[in-house]
Amino acid sequence: MSEPRRVAILGSTGSIGTQALEVIAANPETFCVVALCAGANAALLAEQVAQFQPELVGIRDDDAAPLLRQRLGDIGQLGSTGSQTQGEPEILTGPEAAEYIAEHSGADVVLNAVTGSIGLKPTLAALRSGATLALANKESLVVGGTLVQQAVQRPGQVVPVDSEHSALSQALASGRHQKGLCAHPETGNTGLTSESEVAKLILTASGGPFRGWSAEQLADVTPAQALAHPTWNMGRVVTTNSATMVNKALEVIEAHLLFDVPLSSIDVVVHPQSVVHSMVQYVDGSTIAQASPPDMRLPIALALGFPNRVPGAAAACDFSSAASWEFEPLDHSAFPAVQLAKQAATSSATHMAVYNAANEQAVAAFHTGRLPFTGILATVEQVLAQHTDVPQDRADLDAVLSAEDWARRTADELIGAPSPAAQGAVR
Repeated sequence: MSEPRRVAILGSTGSIGTQALEVIAANPETFCVVALCAGANAALLAEQVAQFQPELVGIRDDDAAPLLRQRLGDIGQLGSTGSQTQGEPEILTGPEAAEYIAEHSGADVVLNAVTGSIGLKPTLAALRSGATLALANKESLVVGGTLVQQAVQRPGQVVPVDSEHSALSQALASGRHQKGLCAHPETGNTGLTSESEVAKLILTASGGPFRGWSAEQLADVTPAQALAHPTWNMGRVVTTNSATMVNKALEVIEAHLLFDVPLSSIDVVVHPQSVVHSMVQYVDGSTIAQASPPDMRLPIALALGFPNRVPGAAAACDFSSAASWEFEPLDHSAFPAVQLAKQAATSSATHMAVYNAANEQAVAAFHTGRLPFTGILATVEQVLAQHTDVPQDRADLDAVLSAEDWARRTADELIGAPSPAAQGAVR
């Protein structure tokens, strides 16, 4: 029997991280945890350390580090002095903890479940290490773009965790499409690629809490309403992004980068049941869909075990009972996020970094009562309109980070009140 696959989880106390640990706990012969990293939730992180016994532990918030050490001491994971002794985990603190763990944990798989564009550096670090990157942090790919593409060392090194992209990778396996970051590790770029074989990638969206609402109705949306997602339980930023369709817009750009399919060939369809997670339409008229009840443990397990499947990771569809699946077009007039992202992605190498950063600022402003719901996308559009193009050959890490900083400042100026930078969190 082979050794368990060594896994490092960045964002271990968030929704994706906790579900990944459920998958690992249910499959101890297949996976083991070597590193955990969180943002500020020291209490939950300490419980995870006690259960999974990682070698490395990180926490981004320096202010939360003393509580983490205290909790670990209380449960016997650190010596009485609160410092590391032999056989106890090494503790890293501060903003660079996730990046260090991604590169130096010795993991076979690094799950990046960080929220926001701060996930870019850990993504690049994981790729440098040679580990398989199970990518749940879509912002790092959307913002980093070519930086991430250039950092990939082998076919299959990047495996998507988002249910939509996991579905697309599975549906593409029925054809000969071997392009992009998600080329299968056993086949790679074999030369079998037919550029015209794939007619469309179709990403499904639940429609969120405001499916069917007009632009006028959205004007008075409250933060509580925006966080009442009908299907998924996510953090504040991702849930709000789902309500505005920004999350789907980022997924469209992510699909373009992962699978090397033109943006013009990627569509979004609203599917409120969230059972069909995405589809691939081929030139002969065939449409291949991946379907399963909404449960993130399935794509998480597939990413951790790729290219192998994990038996019993989640429940399958029950076709013994009657069920109906609905599909309807996305109302781009009420939800302009997807079209705006496509325009940004084709403008320059840093426009999507600006899109994402401005959105994070606007979401923070919305939740503190400084911006209406419809003002989120309006602010993003205004910031993009002011952004100066950066040539492709200048799209290095410094250029991307500089564009983000500028976008945050500009968004705050447009919103009209100062606020802390909404730079995401290692959950």
